[in-house]
Amino acid sequence: MRKLAVITGATGGLGRELTRNFWDAGYSLILVSRRADELNSLFRTLADKVNQSVHCATTDLSNPLQLSLLSDLLTKKQPNVLINNAAIQGPIGPSWENDMTEIQSTIQVNLLAPIELCRAVVPGMIVNGGGAIINISGGGATAPRANFTSYATAKAGLIRYSETLAVETTAYGIKVNCIAPGAMRTGMLGEILKCGAKVAGEREFTMANKVFAEGGASMESVAELALFLASEASNGITGKLVSAVWDDWTHWTEHLDELSSSDVYTLRRITGRDRGFTWGDK
Repeated sequence: MRKLAVITGATGGLGRELTRNFWDAGYSLILVSRRADELNSLFRTLADKVNQSVHCATTDLSNPLQLSLLSDLLTKKQPNVLINNAAIQGPIGPSWENDMTEIQSTIQVNLLAPIELCRAVVPGMIVNGGGAIINISGGGATAPRANFTSYATAKAGLIRYSETLAVETTAYGIKVNCIAPGAMRTGMLGEILKCGAKVAGEREFTMANKVFAEGGASMESVAELALFLASEASNGITGKLVSAVWDDWTHWTEHLDELSSSDVYTLRRITGRDRGFTWGDK
C-alpha cells in the first residue's frame, strides 16, 4: 500500500509524536508548520530510511495564499493519509469580550483550513482507491466550554464536517474520523495558566494545573490510535469520534455492523426520551 501522510501542526508536542510514529511505521511524510526552524529541527531527528522521504511545508494556515499553495501541493502529491492536527486556542474569556479578528482567525485555522485540505486530498484518494482522513478534536467539541467559545465552536464544526464527509466518501474507500485526544501537556494549557482563573474560569485553571502536575493524557496513545485509523486494520470504521483516553477502539473491528448501523461515537441531539423523560417528546 502507498504510504504518504500529511501531518499539520507537526512541530507541536502531539505533532512530533505523530511524526515519529508514522515515520517509524514506514510512511513518507509531508510535515506542515508555520515555524520553519522547528520543522528543520524535527526533520533532523528522523533517521534516514530507504524508500521514505520527508517534505517540509512551512505554512501559516491563517494565511489564505499560503494555505492555497499547500492545497496545490497536496493535490499534486496525492497523499493517502491526512491528519489535521494544527490548531490554535484563540481568545479566552467571555465571548462578547473576544476580539472579532481573533475569533475569525481561530475558526480559520481550526475549521476552515482543515476543510480546505480535505478538499485538496479527496479527489486523489478517490483516484487511488481510498485513504484516511483524521481530524483532531478538542475540548468543548461535545459540550459547552465557557470562555473558549471560538475553539469549541470550531472543533464542534470539525466533527460534524467529518461525519458528513464520511458519508459522502465511504463508497470510495475513504475513512474520515476524529480523535478526541484528551487533556495533554501542551502550550495551549500553558496559555490557560498564564491567563489565570479569573479569565479562563476556575475549572479550566484547576484542570490545567492538574495536567501539568500529573502529565495529562498520553500523546503516544493518540499516535497509536491515529496509526490504527490510517491503516487497513480499521477498514469499515468511518464517521466516528474516537476518544484516545476512554474508548476501547482496539476491539471495534469486531463490531463493524453495529458501528455502521448506529449513531454510537457521534455527535447527536439528546431527546427527553433518551433521558427517560415522558413530557418533552411527541
